[in-house]
Amino acid sequence: MASSSTDLTLCRLQPGHVDLPMLRKIYQGNVRLELAEEARAGVLASQETVTRIVESGKVVYGINTGFGKLAQTRIPAERLAELQRNLVLSHSVGIGKDLADNVVRLVMATKVLSLSRGHSGIRIEVIDALITLFNAGVYPCIPEKGSVGASGDLAPLAHLSLMLIGEAQVTVKGEKMSAIAGLATVGLVPFELGPKEGLALLNGTQVSTSLALSGLFEAERVFSAGLVAGALSLEAIKGSVKPLDSRIHEARGQQGQISVAAALTQILTGSDIVTSHADCGRVQDPYSIRCVPQVMGACLDNLHHAARILRIEANAASDNPLVFSENGDVISGGNFHAEPVAFAADIIALAVAEIGAISERRMALLLDTGLSGLPPFLVNDGGVNSGFMIAQVTAAALASENKSLAHPGSVDSLPTSANQEDHVSMATYAARRLGDMCFNTSVVVGIEAMAAAQGIDFHRPLQSSVTLENEMKAIRENVAFLEKDRLMAPDVEMMRLWASREHWPAAIEALLPSFV
Repeated sequence: MASSSTDLTLCRLQPGHVDLPMLRKIYQGNVRLELAEEARAGVLASQETVTRIVESGKVVYGINTGFGKLAQTRIPAERLAELQRNLVLSHSVGIGKDLADNVVRLVMATKVLSLSRGHSGIRIEVIDALITLFNAGVYPCIPEKGSVGASGDLAPLAHLSLMLIGEAQVTVKGEKMSAIAGLATVGLVPFELGPKEGLALLNGTQVSTSLALSGLFEAERVFSAGLVAGALSLEAIKGSVKPLDSRIHEARGQQGQISVAAALTQILTGSDIVTSHADCGRVQDPYSIRCVPQVMGACLDNLHHAARILRIEANAASDNPLVFSENGDVISGGNFHAEPVAFAADIIALAVAEIGAISERRMALLLDTGLSGLPPFLVNDGGVNSGFMIAQVTAAALASENKSLAHPGSVDSLPTSANQEDHVSMATYAARRLGDMCFNTSVVVGIEAMAAAQGIDFHRPLQSSVTLENEMKAIRENVAFLEKDRLMAPDVEMMRLWASREHWPAAIEALLPSFV
């Protein structure tokens, strides 16, 4: 993870223009950041503007005033460094587990992007320090709870800022140590923050955005797994492929639906199981099989929309006030309000919940011998053996839990800061809960795929398509055919990992919002 490693991918940050694939690389790790040289001029100009304001004695919010409800309080020049330090210390009130390293990487990178837009009035040395620390694997310890997603992610970003002033703890390649010791590993000493620098670091939507991006990237994986599991289930019940006919989907015109139907058609092509019942006349499969393009296509459309919003936000100048160096204006606005992120997180949550909900219904279908034509609960010698009976209960429990978690975070608001901040987005919670939801759905989809593989094995020697036989092989490498009851919890965990993996068949990966 050190910057001297030769196996790191260089991510050159061009503020305003970083795309989703680069953000995904940062999330996955093994990258080194570098700020585009052309961004430096704007950073220097905005910092010079702040310096001129301080020297002129002009009163400007965020530079030489108090904050929030204390905005009318003027701070003398000799106390501005104290003001910025106190701001960081007083706002460091986060609680709970520390954010995972992959999320912290996104937080640090998107903070660099925001500060480098040239509207924050911060020194280039502070930005360079964040890049140096990132590249050396020195990460701040940021508690996951304590932000309402307006005035920025104040508490968690304060914990990020503590690192720069030599307070609290950091992790260095997984080992916790004091921030001063962590800074020393890269030859840095604590900063004395200049005018506006503490505020620029604390304001912004980088934590909620990073959590939402993490949720998006995990949602892409469970979406992909859900499509594979759905195709396996269709094969297991010898379902009809006629509802995948492109003419049906073109007649409606929904792009996600059209794309999903085409991808499913592609991954089922060449299946002997499909051709074995071509003349059976079956056209009325249950909706959980027949309407996969309609449901999963709608989920895909939501993921694409969320990806567009989050890519924009990851590149945004979202602190306050913003410096416009062309004419020296410093304007107080509300870019720190994370409503776009909250909405994006909420629609990802809806998609993740529905991926799990339809998967659990297909799982239940597989166990119902009257509908599936398979042995009851997918096991021989039923009665003595319960087979997949209780695995479906686990799937139902987690799918139901996701229904509660899917309640929109964006519709909630509690006023803060003596009613100065009287409407907040709750984006940070809205985004954070996506981790639990994706975990739950990966279990549900994994259980379905395991059950579908069991059903397909009852049809041997018939073979599915090359793509799906490769998936069968991957499943069977970790989970054996269920001859009789055994301890299934390890199998469920292995299938959760299967559903959480990064790479999927090309026809499915082509659907994902990588282009954004």
